[in-house]
Amino acid sequence: MIIWLNGAFGVGKTTTARQLTTLLPDARLLDTEQVGYMLWHVLGKPARDFQEFPPWRGLVVETARQVLDHVGGTLVVPQTVLEKPYWREIRTGLVQAGVPLRHFVLHADHNTLVERIQNDTDPESVGSRRRRLDHLHDYDEALLWLRGEAELIDTTGVPPAMVAKLVKTMIRHQGVSAMRENVHPGFRESSSRSVRNPR
Repeated sequence: MIIWLNGAFGVGKTTTARQLTTLLPDARLLDTEQVGYMLWHVLGKPARDFQEFPPWRGLVVETARQVLDHVGGTLVVPQTVLEKPYWREIRTGLVQAGVPLRHFVLHADHNTLVERIQNDTDPESVGSRRRRLDHLHDYDEALLWLRGEAELIDTTGVPPAMVAKLVKTMIRHQGVSAMRENVHPGFRESSSRSVRNPR
């Protein structure tokens, strides 16, 4: 199974993913950005983002498939994907590979996102602060289609540990039937629900 955490840069995907791997048995973090960095050495630095390399999308699917074939369990993928064709390609590849998928978008309002990005003291995050802020407009535009492709969780005012617990609860309560829906192209209604401030 794959749990894909999507959302704006700086919303807290990686922190939430790390928390989630401690809550789920046999869960591992899959950093698909490492696939992109590997491709830089082969194809050179892309004009905008490594996701524009077609091999990145294919290799993400194949890497996930082979890792799951090898160890089973759950892969948690914290990766922003804001281009609809790119997401559709990844999702289709996972469908064809028979990999159950849950796609969540971790959302926060604009001011909260700016605050989180500016206050993130991780050295790698500080270095990409300007790029993260510049991508907020891209996220706002992508949200129009993401609402129909994923389960939206409003993380405004909610710490990552609580978000991780909510994701775990949603997976447990909605079960396998929801996972099957989410890997089919017609999946819409149940994925468009928005969850805010869990108690």
